[in-house]
Amino acid sequence: MSALLTVYTTAPSSHGLTGEQFQARTVEVGRWTEEAGHRGLLIYTDNSLIDPWAVAQYLIERTNRLVPLVAVQPLYMHPFFVARRIASIAHLYGRQVDVNLVTGGFAGHQMELGDVLDHDERYERLTEHGKVVGKLLRSEKPVTHLGKHYTLNRLAPGLAMPAELLPRVCVSGASTACVATGNALNALRLTYPHPIAEYAATPDALKGCGIRLGIIAREDAAEAWHEAHRRFPSDEFGERVHDAAAGQVESHWHQELSRSAAEDAAARECYWLYPFRTYKTFCPYLVGDHTQVGLALSRYLELGISTLIFDVPREEEDLWHARIALERAQHAVAAC
Repeated sequence: MSALLTVYTTAPSSHGLTGEQFQARTVEVGRWTEEAGHRGLLIYTDNSLIDPWAVAQYLIERTNRLVPLVAVQPLYMHPFFVARRIASIAHLYGRQVDVNLVTGGFAGHQMELGDVLDHDERYERLTEHGKVVGKLLRSEKPVTHLGKHYTLNRLAPGLAMPAELLPRVCVSGASTACVATGNALNALRLTYPHPIAEYAATPDALKGCGIRLGIIAREDAAEAWHEAHRRFPSDEFGERVHDAAAGQVESHWHQELSRSAAEDAAARECYWLYPFRTYKTFCPYLVGDHTQVGLALSRYLELGISTLIFDVPREEEDLWHARIALERAQHAVAAC
């Protein structure tokens, strides 16, 4: 892949799997990701999933260079804890861990933990959390921080790290508050792409951002769509579950995609929202032959994205087909 484009995949969910099944599946996806030459994989989090830091360490011990992109939710852990985990992994393994700062999107999950902050206040807390983590990882002197959400009084944890092991920092979302957090932390903003035509009036909307999507590409478009419908068949119950859950979600990106999915579940060119519509995944898909998917990807590249995060691969060949499509996208952009 081009040095200008960073690619991650996504770790599987622990839902419905025994510990042994989850271990095997996670390592399998991690090794596929590494063998495909991608930087790492996203490990997401919510109240119902196992600890992403445990998953990250498990993967680091079983791969050679994979970089986990670990979701960090301030409600779950103090910034000192996050900084210490990052520094500890660097010290023990000489490996890097990237972080994806999130606020939590499900109102029910926030209520379960007694969190009463509104949407923008949670991003305010996220900004402060990220700043404190950065101070702890970079400072060789005791750290003092007197903020609205966190206070440190000459904390001397000895967590300063080599520059090459400092994490890449991402923030997830599409709202004005998320953009402000990304700017304050100099963080990469991750979002979920709309059909390319919707960016005609706002061509800079994705510039410098990362996008997350699934790819089902094959040599033949009919073969790709056959596989897509096999994996994500018509599911009225899933649609009802999605509609019920959407009412409890405050994330702007989720609300926007939900509206799009409800209005138009059919594919637009190779852009397909039905897996999202049936609550089987949380991102759009690109489906088609290598050239069709490559052309769609090239248009996102032309809008200035810097990072791609692929949805959880079902099979190893998914990543190799995606790689062919991405190479064609990069060639198309270079030719222009």
